[in-house]
Formats: sequence, structure tokens, C-alpha cells
Amino acid sequence: MQKMYDVIIIGAGPAGLSAAIYAVRARLETVLIEAAYVSGGQIINTYEVDNYPGLPGVSGMELAQKFREHAEQMGVEFVRQEVKELTVDQEIKTVRTQESVYQAKCVIVATGANHRLLGVEGEAELTGMGVSYCATCDGAFFKDRTVAVVGGGDVAIEDAIFLARGCKKVYVVHRRDELRAAKVLQEKLFSLENVEMKWNLVPEGIVGDELVKGVLVKDVKTGETGVLEVDGVFVAVGIEPNSGMFRGMLEVDAGGYIVAGEDCKTSVAGVFAVGDVRSKNLRQIITAAADGANAVTSVQEYLL
Repeated sequence: MQKMYDVIIIGAGPAGLSAAIYAVRARLETVLIEAAYVSGGQIINTYEVDNYPGLPGVSGMELAQKFREHAEQMGVEFVRQEVKELTVDQEIKTVRTQESVYQAKCVIVATGANHRLLGVEGEAELTGMGVSYCATCDGAFFKDRTVAVVGGGDVAIEDAIFLARGCKKVYVVHRRDELRAAKVLQEKLFSLENVEMKWNLVPEGIVGDELVKGVLVKDVKTGETGVLEVDGVFVAVGIEPNSGMFRGMLEVDAGGYIVAGEDCKTSVAGVFAVGDVRSKNLRQIITAAADGANAVTSVQEYLL
């Protein structure tokens, strides 16, 4: 006889792991399904997390491990499989993977988000050959070399600061004449001698044959173009929610984020969205973890 769960959690980033911890503590029959080999979502690619209360300077990988270990200690059932199909418009929700079928009264969607692409010529061809979306993963390959970081938010500036520790030169390419990143990050960035800002520029292409040789940039004010000679390009221009599977089932906003309030309730009864895949003002580890707790509270209300 197939086991009936109270809740299926899809995704094992901070939001999904937090939800799992709270669900087990609430004595709910819970299974967490994750496709990735390492739990933690995007934070595993973060060199240093300096804004998670109580753990200043912790690495993203270490924090992810702490989340996972906590969930394991609570007895969370983990399944490493990729969700292929789901049915959520009935009282009993069905989640299908290649290997199994899972059923539950509720589903918590914690599928997170991925890095947004530039969408310019040469990007796809040179990804892994000098084009990267993770400074902490690939920065060591560019020791004593020249790189460009594209973007102006917190992640882009964090990447530039990190890269400046080992690179000879770091250009920050930004389409505006001011950054969106937190002031404390800006102050740190501007204090670094080997970092140079490239204001009002947008990338038009990545130049190179088998390896990156430069980035073609266009001045948004004058229209002039030129090539910035670099050995690597680190792209940090935002994220895209992993909500494709749920479009047509759940309401999403113009950006593709699943519409859900602070109670994490989606447009379908018994389905909840947490973390970076949810429509919200602030996407941080702490708000993802809070979503997990809020979602489980909503699950309990729904089940009652």
C-alpha cells in the first residue's frame, strides 16, 4: 500500500530544509524530494555569508551543511530524485519522479531560482571557457589574471570583492551610473585598488575562440562600442525562478515567480511556495528560512 504523506517538499535549499525541520517538529509525515547532489540551493556557491544572524563569516557551504544536518537530526526523510510530473488540483496531490510516485495532502514548492543569462553572442559557446556564473566556484582559475563582473547588485559586488583577492584586475560592468548593492558592499568595493568601475555599459557579446578574450560592451548614453580585454567574465545579473513546471497549475507573476503571500499560500489549496521561487520583496537566506516556518504553519491550518 502506498504511503500517504501529510506534506511533500520539493527542493532542499534553505526554504525547503527549514520547512522540513518545522514539519517534522509538527509531527507531520514529511518527505523532501531534491534533484541536486548537495543540499543548500544557491548558498553552496556563496564564499562568505555575513548577514545570517549568529553566524558571521560562515561560508555558504558550511551553512548549507548545518541546515542539512539539522534536518537529518530531526529525522527528515530525504529522496534524491528529479520531479517529472505532478498533479495538484485534487485533494490528494501526486508527485511523480522517474523512479517513484508520491502522494500527500499538501505540497510545498521550494525549487528556488537559477542565474539569469546575458543572452548575448558567445555566452553559451564560452560558458566554462571563461564565462562563469559562480565566482566562488571558478575564481581560483583566474589568479593573477584580468576579469569582468557584469551586474550591480549585492551578488555582483560580492563576486567582485572576492575576485579582487586573487585577480590582477577586476572590472565591474554596470548599465547604470550607480550601484544597487548594499552601501557596506559598495564601500568595500571602492576601497580596492585593483577594481575599476565601468559605468553605463551593457555587454553586447563575449569575444573569444576557445577561451574568453574579452567582452564587447556598448555605452548606453553614446551608443559607442568597444572590447574590454579580459580573461574571464562573471555574470551576476539576477536570477530566474525555477517555476516552469508549475506554470499553468499555479498563478505566477510577470517575472515568473509563484504568487504567494507571507503565509506562502498559492492559488491552489494545499499548495505552498517558499523561498526564491515565491513572489516577495527580499530574497535572502533568512527570509527563505522564515518562509519554511510560515508555510508549515499554513499547512497545519489547512490540514485541520
